[in-house]
Amino acid sequence: MNTPHESQIRLQWSERLTPQQRERLHGVLTAARLKRWVTTALKGHGEITVRIVGAAEGRALNREFRGKDYATNVLTFAYTQTPLTLADLVLCAPVVAREAREQRKPLVDHYAHLVVHGTLHAQGYDHEADEEEANEMESLEVLLMGSLGLPNPY
Repeated sequence: MNTPHESQIRLQWSERLTPQQRERLHGVLTAARLKRWVTTALKGHGEITVRIVGAAEGRALNREFRGKDYATNVLTFAYTQTPLTLADLVLCAPVVAREAREQRKPLVDHYAHLVVHGTLHAQGYDHEADEEEANEMESLEVLLMGSLGLPNPY
């Protein structure tokens, strides 16, 4: 686990988000929370940008980079893993909000999980390649969420 001064975490807001979406998330996505979530999941040093987007931008990015024509909750764009983890995490605000409602969990907890999840992807963890890797990643997510004082996201 890193201390906050070892890694750089940036938050970007899409200019396409409505004022209401931004206002609702300002209390949820604080700099301190993002830094804590990312650094808890990082094994070493990193520079991570967390970008919050709307449905149209999330869908366009998922279509362009994954060939899937829908907005998804989090996309990870990993650039390097050593000696520094460099990545962008793109979270689609409407999808995250909908999932949190459907799963009956606090919005802040769902964002924490998705930031941890995306940060693990940035370091090479994968849950789509095979079942063993998926189980390893899920177990690590549960452990990391617990270390943050948050419940099992599954």
